[in-house]
Amino acid sequence: MAQEKVVLAYSGGLDTTAIIPWLKENYGYEVICCCIDCGQGEELDGLSERAKASGASKLYIEDIVDDFCDNYIVPCVQAGAIYENKYLLGTAMARPGIAAKLVEIARKEGAVAICHGATGKGNDQIRFELGIKALAPDIKVIAPWRNDKWKLQSRQDEIDYCKAHGIDLPFSTDQSYSRDRNLWHISHEGLELEDPSQEPNYDHLLVLTTPPEKAPDKAEYVTMTFEKGVPTSVNGKQMKVSDIIKELNEIGGRNGIGIVDIVENRVVGMKSRGVYETPGGTILMEAHAQLEELCLDRATMEMKKEMGNKLAQVCYEGKWFTPLCDAIQAFVKSTQEYVTGEVKFKLYKGNIIKAGTTSPYSLYSESLASFTTGDLYDHHDAEGFITLWGLPLKVRAMKLQENKNMK
Repeated sequence: MAQEKVVLAYSGGLDTTAIIPWLKENYGYEVICCCIDCGQGEELDGLSERAKASGASKLYIEDIVDDFCDNYIVPCVQAGAIYENKYLLGTAMARPGIAAKLVEIARKEGAVAICHGATGKGNDQIRFELGIKALAPDIKVIAPWRNDKWKLQSRQDEIDYCKAHGIDLPFSTDQSYSRDRNLWHISHEGLELEDPSQEPNYDHLLVLTTPPEKAPDKAEYVTMTFEKGVPTSVNGKQMKVSDIIKELNEIGGRNGIGIVDIVENRVVGMKSRGVYETPGGTILMEAHAQLEELCLDRATMEMKKEMGNKLAQVCYEGKWFTPLCDAIQAFVKSTQEYVTGEVKFKLYKGNIIKAGTTSPYSLYSESLASFTTGDLYDHHDAEGFITLWGLPLKVRAMKLQENKNMK
């Protein structure tokens, strides 16, 4: 009888390295490792040798950067999806794409299970597993950190376990920030951040972004173009979305853009404090919003704001592959038909300052907005409008006054 297979979401770090012999020892599975590149910029050379030295039979390295940008980031930018008014969903947006790729590899290998190294306290376990359930309900999910057979409670435990299984790799017990990085952002948790009363040690912590006070003393101008809500160029250079984000990360990073310190509400019920660096994403979100100010009518903008908040919640909670998420995206996409134009702004020490927006579909009319209005607007028309608009208020006030006089 052929040995059953498990696909392991593999980063090459200590946790997922220790999981390889643990899976073989406790389940007898053949372990297929899958390292999924979302633009984290980590060195992938040597990972295949490390995985195989740890007992895996095979390693896939899958680049999903463009898929991540086009099918997850762009819909969230178009929606203005921001969780709890601050978090630009950098980790949350990547998880459904990772789950989809894990399922694809599991199908290709005929695996009976997928394993991930997310802890039992965080959001990622939910995001991975909801994605897998939605795409492959027949595949078993193994989460070692929630498994009674997992006895490793510290990095030293994991190092000792690896050595006991003949795996002697250059892992250290150094305590540092817990980070998650991809093309869109990098998140930081742990150390002084675990105490919300403590100021982050930005000189030690930041990876992508310069602290605003150390950013250049001269503002930097940036021009972007969009077509149907999708970014198409930066400073006159046409690029695909992933390259635009890379470019904006560099520009925003050196100008101190996109540092967020937040205490957020996790899906599992607890609050957690983290610092996010999203320099390019912050610029992209703001530029898109500036263009929408010109191109969207008031009623659509009001509803779109609600849909953006809902998409942020849906994405954060791991419910990407759901009918609701599809419906929200369909609505948002329909609003982007005329979100085309050019946005100019300047960056200065953490600030994004408007410097002019144009669109062939702009709903702004200078003749209407100016004090010398043209034929489309007669000041006298406002009187009748105010009478009808304020009628409910007037009727209510009259009734209250009438009842008061009867007492």
